[in-house]
Formats: sequence, structure tokens, C-alpha cells
Amino acid sequence: MEKRKLKSWIKTVITSENQKPGAINYIFCSDEYLLKVNQEYLDHDYFTDIITFDYVENGIISGDIFISVDRVAENATQFGVSFDEELRRILVHGVLHLLGYPDKKADEKKLMTAKEDFYLSIF
Repeated sequence: MEKRKLKSWIKTVITSENQKPGAINYIFCSDEYLLKVNQEYLDHDYFTDIITFDYVENGIISGDIFISVDRVAENATQFGVSFDEELRRILVHGVLHLLGYPDKKADEKKLMTAKEDFYLSIF
């Protein structure tokens, strides 16, 4: 994937939500590494594809987004999409969390998926 195009797209997502982009760090890691982060910082003992640490302050969207490359590959196979397509979904998912979108409840998940689909369509 072209890094410059991704950066521009992420910036567009943030500004489309009437927010200001700040420093967003993507950390790509293994299932095992992300499991350790999940256990240590969130007290969760399960694999996940993404963990987002929100450092948003004064309307500047910033954070650290940890992504399990193993989980992205597995999800891509499970959902019948390319690795790059699934990765883009996870990238924007993390940004949407930083923008304040939760996804714990069914209605929140529905909105999150709709936002992901919309922003993926403008990539």
C-alpha cells in the first residue's frame, strides 16, 4: 500500500468528521504481542485485531493504534477480501475510535460499520 495515499485518506477521514489530525502512530505486530498489550493494559485475555490508545486533546485527533497483522490476514481470509482491503478497514476503524465512535453495543457496531464502509468507498 502506498503510504502517502493512506496518510492523505486518514487525514480526509478526520477532517470530514470536523476534527483536526494530530499524531497517529500505527504499530503493526503479531497476535502474541497484541495479546500481551491486551492483558497488560486492558486486563483482557484474548486475541484482537486492534487496540487503540486515545491521546485526543483539544480536538486534535492523536493516538497509538496497535494492529495484529496475523489477525488482519485471518480476517481477510474469513471475510473473503484482500489483505490490503481488510487492513484499510482496520486502519479506519482505529481512527473512528479516536473520533469518538464506540462499538460495544449493536447500534454502535452498525454505525461503526457504516462509517467504515463509507470511508473505504472514498479511498
